[in-house]
Amino acid sequence: MTKKELALIVIDLLKKEYPDSGCSLEYEEPWKLLVSVRLAAQCTDARVNIVTKDLYEKFPTPEALAKAKAEDIEKIVHPCGLGKSKAKDINACMQMLCEVYGGRVPDTMEELLKLPGVGRKSANLVLGDIYGKPAIVTDTHCIRLVNRIGLVNGIKEPAKVEEKLWKIIPPEEGNAFCHRLVDHGRAVCTARTKPFCGKCCLRDVCKKAGV
Repeated sequence: MTKKELALIVIDLLKKEYPDSGCSLEYEEPWKLLVSVRLAAQCTDARVNIVTKDLYEKFPTPEALAKAKAEDIEKIVHPCGLGKSKAKDINACMQMLCEVYGGRVPDTMEELLKLPGVGRKSANLVLGDIYGKPAIVTDTHCIRLVNRIGLVNGIKEPAKVEEKLWKIIPPEEGNAFCHRLVDHGRAVCTARTKPFCGKCCLRDVCKKAGV
C-alpha cells in the first residue's frame, strides 16, 4: 500500500469517527483567531479560551489591541505562558493588521507570514478555517500521529511534515483531516500516556511506529 492509498483510508476512517471535528479555539471574528493561535503556543486551547474572554473585555477590537501597551496585554495573557513575547507579537500584529490591511485578516500565505508572530502553522489554520482554502496544520498532534500511522517516516520538523503531507493528502481534505488528528490525539493516540490502540479506529491500518 502506498502512502497516498493509506492516507485516503485514514481520512475516511477518521471522518466516520469524528464527523464534527473543528477548531477548539473559540472566536467570533477572524482577527480573534490570529490572537488565539498565538496564545496557544505551548498552552492548551482550553486555557486560551478563558484568557481571551478577559483580553477582549478590555480590548474589544483590533484597533484597541494595536493602541494598547504591550505590558498591559501581558498582564492579561501571562497565564498562557511566554507572556512577554506573546503580548509583543499580538500588539505588533494588530498594528500591522490595522495599518496595512485595514483590520481585515489577509487570505494568502504570503501576506499572513508578514504578520508578527504568525508562522506557517498559524497561517494554515487561518486559511483553512476562515477562508476555506486548502490547508495543513502541522501541530504536535499532527506530527505525532502521522509518524505513528506511517504517513511520514521519522520526520519531526513541522515544515517538512507539511511538505510530505501535501503530496499525499487531497487539498480539500487537509484542514478537516488535521482537526480530526487533534481530536484523535487527545482521545486515543495520546502523547503523555500509552496510546489506547485497542479502541483506535485506525488499528487495522496504523503502523504503530514508535509506540
